[in-house]
Amino acid sequence: MSEDADPPELLALLDDEYARAILTETSAEPMSASTLSDRCDASLPTIYRRLERLRECDLISEQTELAPDGNHYSVYAARLERLEVTLEDGELSLEITRKDEDVADKFTRMWEGLR
Repeated sequence: MSEDADPPELLALLDDEYARAILTETSAEPMSASTLSDRCDASLPTIYRRLERLRECDLISEQTELAPDGNHYSVYAARLERLEVTLEDGELSLEITRKDEDVADKFTRMWEGLR
């Protein structure tokens, strides 16, 4: 989760069936938004909205793929590996373990953050 995301925001996102479906589908292999739309039985606008929210919480990464025709397109991969919820002394806390990004993805995210 990004440093700005709080537990209620993250839990609300994970309560969404489409966000969970996207994380589940992309945990095995990266997928395009179009493929996710088919697999999750959701419209493309719905998929893109959930992808944006998942990216804001750093639970999914975006990568660029090259199509056989030479065009580029984005694929998405789950970064969430483990989520632990703890309730202790009246406080709810979340501990998130993420999959490591490769160096190219880290550089891309850093570059995009400079714009």
